[in-house]
Amino acid sequence: MQPTALVCAYSSLGTVALQSVLDAGITVKALFTYEPTAEDHWFTPPEVLARANGIPVFKVSDFNSEDNFQRCQELQPDLLFSFYFRDMIQGRFLTLPKLGAYNLHGSLLPRYRGRAPINWVLAHGESETGLSLHCMTEKPDDGDVVAQSKISIAWDETPLSLTHKMSEVAPHLLRSVLPLIAAGQPPRQRQSELGPSSYFGRRRPEDSELRFEMTTRQAFNELRAVAEPWPTAYLKGKGHTLYVPWAIPSDDACPAGHYRLHEQACLLGFQEGALALHRVRLNQEKTSVDPLKHAAWLDLLGIPSA
Repeated sequence: MQPTALVCAYSSLGTVALQSVLDAGITVKALFTYEPTAEDHWFTPPEVLARANGIPVFKVSDFNSEDNFQRCQELQPDLLFSFYFRDMIQGRFLTLPKLGAYNLHGSLLPRYRGRAPINWVLAHGESETGLSLHCMTEKPDDGDVVAQSKISIAWDETPLSLTHKMSEVAPHLLRSVLPLIAAGQPPRQRQSELGPSSYFGRRRPEDSELRFEMTTRQAFNELRAVAEPWPTAYLKGKGHTLYVPWAIPSDDACPAGHYRLHEQACLLGFQEGALALHRVRLNQEKTSVDPLKHAAWLDLLGIPSA
C-alpha cells in the first residue's frame, strides 16, 4: 500500500517538488499553501497542480492553529513534506506522520540555515550553493540531511535564474530518495558531519540599499541578490529613491560617490571601481535604459558628476 502525505508548499520549487511526490506514487491527502500575490506572477503555484490532481487545498491564516492541528490529525498522514513553506511548523505536527517529516531547503546545509538562502548566497558572492532535503525538528533547518545536490552560481546569477536551476535539480534529488523515504529507510547524515553551520534571518529592505563605501563587487552582489522580480536594490538622496533593477561592473573608472557618462553608459562609482547602469527607476516612474535620464535622476539625488 502506497504511503500518504500532507504537503506544505509554495513557490516554483514547491510546485516541482509536489509533482515529484506524486510521481513517486505517494498519495497526497492535502496541500497547505498561500494565496499568490501580484509579485508571484512568474511561476505556477502548487495550488494549480494540486487542484488538477483532485487534491484538497487549504489556505489557513495560521497553520499552527488548534483547528488545523485537528484537521491534520484526522488526515492521519504517513509523511509530511515542507517545500518552501513560509510558516515554521510546530513540533506537534512533526509527530503525526509515522514515516517522518521532511523539508526542502535552498542551500547546502548546515550553511545558510534560515530565511532567504538564495538571496543571501548571492549577496555574499558565493560560487556554489545547493538543495538539501532534511528531517524536520522543532528548530529551523535542523535535523539529519537525507539528500543534497550542489549547484554552481554564475557571476551574474540572480534569484530568478538560481531558482530556475534549483527547480531543475529538485526532481532528480527527490527522485533519488523518495522511494527510500516511502519504505521507511531514508539515508541520514548529521549536519554536524557536513561542516560548519551559518544562519541568516529574513531580508530587510535596508539590506538592499547601495552605499558608496561598498566595493563595486559588494554593490553588484547586493544588486543581483534582489534583482527583478524581487524588489531590487536602491539608492536614496534628497527625498528620492532610485531603484536599480540591473547594472554590471565596468572596467571604466569613476570616483566613489560620483557618476560619469561614458561611451553611451552612465557609470556609478564605488570603492575599487564602478557599475554601468542598465535599468534604473526613480520613485514610481517607469524603468529607463537611457543613460541621460539616469544622470538626471542621479542629479536629483544629489550625487555629483565626476
